[in-house]
Amino acid sequence: MRLESAFRVLFFVYCLEAGLFLTVLPWSASWNQLAWSAPTALLHGWLTAGALRGAISGFGLCHLLWALHDIDAYLRRATAR
Repeated sequence: MRLESAFRVLFFVYCLEAGLFLTVLPWSASWNQLAWSAPTALLHGWLTAGALRGAISGFGLCHLLWALHDIDAYLRRATAR
């Protein structure tokens, strides 16, 4: 039982960190530096496209929602015991 709880906590932390990272990074100055260092103009265009940035941010939001859902479910189970 303890191993399962530890796994859940690690999963919460992963989802929260990955969600925040993926939501914020595409709109940061670091992302622009990455785009400018792209080896081809086509790749630079893709990296600076709002659609790709939005898709990556959306994937990050999915991680955040998943983490919140799992935290809520875990807390509900813990209070039911």
